[in-house]
Amino acid sequence: MIQNHEIDYRILGEEMQYVEVELDPNETAVAEPGAFMMMDDGIQMQTIFGDGSSQQNGGLLGKLFSAGKRMLVGENLFMTAFTNVSYGKKHVSFASPYPGKIIPLDLYRLGGSVICQKDAFLCAAKGVSVGIEFQRKLGTGLFGGEGFIMEKLEGDGMAFMHAGGHVVQRELQAGEIIKIDTGCIVGFTATVNYDIQFIGGIKNTLFGGEGVFFATLQGPGTVWIQSLPISRLASRILQYATGPRKEEGSILGGLGNLIDGDGW
Repeated sequence: MIQNHEIDYRILGEEMQYVEVELDPNETAVAEPGAFMMMDDGIQMQTIFGDGSSQQNGGLLGKLFSAGKRMLVGENLFMTAFTNVSYGKKHVSFASPYPGKIIPLDLYRLGGSVICQKDAFLCAAKGVSVGIEFQRKLGTGLFGGEGFIMEKLEGDGMAFMHAGGHVVQRELQAGEIIKIDTGCIVGFTATVNYDIQFIGGIKNTLFGGEGVFFATLQGPGTVWIQSLPISRLASRILQYATGPRKEEGSILGGLGNLIDGDGW
């Protein structure tokens, strides 16, 4: 049975949130490289290979396999462990990398497993396993895009995801289905059935602007949905930074940009 470190926490901020984790003596939290924000004196920071979970105790081969799974989903081979090596309670904080919300996950209450987007994981109590989840269905495997290879968080402790924009938590009943853009999925419990569906229709395909496929999620289970995926935000910024504005060549031309506040 997996035994994770029991950590207390609080989430602070509105649009740019961070999570403050309280560590008792000898307790440890693990986080993605670059998530660290600040910590009290008395906490020791150490780079570890893989996720540091109890599933890595199979020697070097087990650690290599676990770390290799993280590399497949585009994550770093290493994580950072923060351990309270002093007396009394200490605090360490981790920040979300872009505007949005931090989602606390009590894996014990969520059935021990949550599937999430490959860039959604922020930090967790030591002992939580961060692996991969392959979608075995043909449609998902070929056309899943962002949702094909996802991360699986397993254990009985606390883990934290971050999401872009506003976050909605949906409780799906048995057999209930929602259709959603793949990038808008933050995560879902292991009981949710996930697949990819073709939108269909030549007009939708050519002119819809929403992609050719969307995800179907079928309950029972919990689903977390984000209103602004980082991929969507990045593509829009890139469009404005590198491509011509839609007004260019129109009747208004530069005057339209001036009205928008962009100047000449």
